[in-house]
Amino acid sequence: MIEVTQDGALWTFRLNRPDKANALTRQMLADLALAVPAAREQAKAVILTGAGTVFSAGADLDAARAGLATDPVWEELSGAIADLPCLTIAALNGTVAGGAFGMVLACDLRIAVPEARFFYPVMKLGFLPQPSDPARLVALVGPSRARLILMAGARIGASDALTFGLVDEIVEGDRLLARSRELAADALGAAPDHAAAIKRMCRD
Repeated sequence: MIEVTQDGALWTFRLNRPDKANALTRQMLADLALAVPAAREQAKAVILTGAGTVFSAGADLDAARAGLATDPVWEELSGAIADLPCLTIAALNGTVAGGAFGMVLACDLRIAVPEARFFYPVMKLGFLPQPSDPARLVALVGPSRARLILMAGARIGASDALTFGLVDEIVEGDRLLARSRELAADALGAAPDHAAAIKRMCRD
């Protein structure tokens, strides 16, 4: 359900449960949380994507009812992605919903297909967002638009997501991974400590 592929120093993590809209189980999250640090010493760039036409519908409903919605594994995963010293790219093959936002917000860049939609209905469902998500969302879209998503339950289309700053580019589906590789090219050609230093400077 999580596919990890390596092409030299380029690593790709793919959510592969398209029959369930890539809804995330605890095992999938745990597998990702283990796989991401494994890339730390070898990857110069990481692409995070999904199979099918939806990036992720968020938590699997049965798993959410069993407690996954408030499990710390979400924050562990987004923290592991954010802590990677290499360039990280979320290649969003479709809609991003609920808890799947965390891993997407933790990436350095986000590109999406035109059909992608973005919503994080924590207010409606009675949950708090993952602890680091609001600050990352505010950094991208500003406090008012963050409240629009988190408190008003707005469903944001790809064009508005681009305007807001939630995504960096809109790319047709047949070009999504190719464009991700183009964006990763300079990082793949750089020394790892050089890329890590620039990434730190962008955060400071």
